[in-house]
Amino acid sequence: MLSLLKTIRHAIATWWSEFTLQTKLLAVATMVVSLVMSGLTFWAVNTIQQDARMNDTRFGRDLGLLLAANVAPLIADNNLTEVAQFSQRFYRSTSSVRYMLYADETGEIFFGIPFWEAEVENSLTIKRRIQLPEDYPGDGEKPMVRQHTTPDGTVTDVFIPLIVNKKYLGVLAIGINPNQTAVISTNFTRDVTIAVFITIWVMVILAGVINALTITKPIKELLVGVKQIATGNFKQRIDLPLGGELGELILSFNEMGERLERYEEQNIEELTAEKAKLQTLVSTIADGAVLIDNNMQVILVNPTAERIFGWETADVVGQNLLHHLPPSVQMEITRPLYEMAAGECESAEFRIFINQPIPRTIRILLTTVLNVQRESIKGIAITVQDITREVELNDAKSQFISNVSHELRTPLTNIKSYIETLHDSGEDLALQQRQEFLQTVNYETDRLTRLVNDVLDLSKLESGRNYNFDSVDLAQAIEQTLRTYQLNAKDKGVELLQEVAPNLPLVMGNYDLLVQVFGNLIGNALKFTKAGGKVAIRAYQLDFKPSQTQSSPVRIEISDTGIGIATEDQHSIFERFFRVENRVHTLEGTGLGLSIVRNIIDRHRSKVDLVSEVGIGTTFWFDLAAFEEKAPPIQVEPIAEASKITTV
Repeated sequence: MLSLLKTIRHAIATWWSEFTLQTKLLAVATMVVSLVMSGLTFWAVNTIQQDARMNDTRFGRDLGLLLAANVAPLIADNNLTEVAQFSQRFYRSTSSVRYMLYADETGEIFFGIPFWEAEVENSLTIKRRIQLPEDYPGDGEKPMVRQHTTPDGTVTDVFIPLIVNKKYLGVLAIGINPNQTAVISTNFTRDVTIAVFITIWVMVILAGVINALTITKPIKELLVGVKQIATGNFKQRIDLPLGGELGELILSFNEMGERLERYEEQNIEELTAEKAKLQTLVSTIADGAVLIDNNMQVILVNPTAERIFGWETADVVGQNLLHHLPPSVQMEITRPLYEMAAGECESAEFRIFINQPIPRTIRILLTTVLNVQRESIKGIAITVQDITREVELNDAKSQFISNVSHELRTPLTNIKSYIETLHDSGEDLALQQRQEFLQTVNYETDRLTRLVNDVLDLSKLESGRNYNFDSVDLAQAIEQTLRTYQLNAKDKGVELLQEVAPNLPLVMGNYDLLVQVFGNLIGNALKFTKAGGKVAIRAYQLDFKPSQTQSSPVRIEISDTGIGIATEDQHSIFERFFRVENRVHTLEGTGLGLSIVRNIIDRHRSKVDLVSEVGIGTTFWFDLAAFEEKAPPIQVEPIAEASKITTV
């Protein structure tokens, strides 16, 4: 039973909650009006009933006194026949009297209408007595009036004492029917009031149901639709067969949803295209790019940044950036990132060395991303630049300047010392000493000249100058180089050998640069080869072809039987100012010859390699592309890394 009551209460509460505030107020107002009107109606009915009872009481008392005055003398004379006739005539002449009873002083009924004495005596021979009220005064002169309810209505009982010459003869009891007009009016008013009350509430309930079906439900559907539209669901539609203004409103809502959906599709296509362009642009830039929001969540990252931080296999989008950075980077930029997110600064720059995934130096630029009005911070853009090569080149530049300064200072110091000695004490020195001093000055001058020339040559190669490449006859270039060093080799007792394959094809290159390469390599070979040794230069065509349309390249080898190069020095032999004599303490040089060789070979799109063993000798070799007859002469731009180096 309790569960049923709870269910009914919950259903009523749910049903009531579905109504709008206006409907609830209307229902409450209707209830108040109906209750007030019903109360007034019932008050009016009650007043009418009380007035009717009062009129019935007065009428009964007056009628009883009139009858008692007419029949009392007859009863005193014991003329009961006349009493009966008079009573019969009076009863028939009015409909207001329901009954008339005559009782003696003991209360025994001796005559009554609509029944009389004969009926009373024959009714089981039982004498009937009148039941007087307990408060009846007995032989009092004033009549007593009371009312009692019967199925036919309220009956007014009038008890009139029969007194003649102050002698109490009995009592006359008369029953007065209620006023039919008042009864009918009262009943009609009550029935109308009840009918009006029921009708009002039936109308209220019907109005609530109609409101729920025709107004509340569509309004709720509209509210749900508007909320869906507000959340971005532009596919929301309302399908209710309604007319009138509400139907037009629903139709307008559906049209608005269709337009918003089409507009969203167009915007999505445009945004998708713009996003694709942005992603393509970001993915193609050389620097790393990372975009994060104010909560440090990664929104966008390009492949360069993934490669720098080793994120190729990790999905960092949507995750906290600080959890995926190397420790050194995280320690440097954590605090600035939070300060920028809080609006305390707009940009920051850092240079950080990282060990993972590979050792490198990076530059990180932090910049805040503002909204269109530039009022609030929407995120932070992080630019990551790999400046490892730049740092290395700057270090190389500094080292180069330091080495050049050192190399220039040594001969200049020697020249200055000897010149000052000759100037100050020239007359005190012997002729042989002065000649030795001048010979040393001449030697140091030659050394300084070689150094300056090598520096100038290297500077030209790395200055961005363009060189014309055309067909080169290697046999002629080799022959010219050997003629230059033939006398020097003869003086040192070193044999120069030339092994050039017959029918050697022309190669693509620059004649002057190749002669300089041959000269540097053969000069170094003669410098580090003792008397009785050999220096050989070979040129031959390889057997393989790089492609179907290209000829086999030509290989050039310069070998010697000199002191050789230790394994630990072979990876540094092409660096500026690196000299083997620094370790073996043999001859002197500028330390720039092999750097020039490597630079020239790089311009020929090739690579110089070496094979060496200490005490046995060294072989340098490189390949040159064969010249194609149909290929026009080309200009070779300086290589990227060489063009970044500035020399003095």
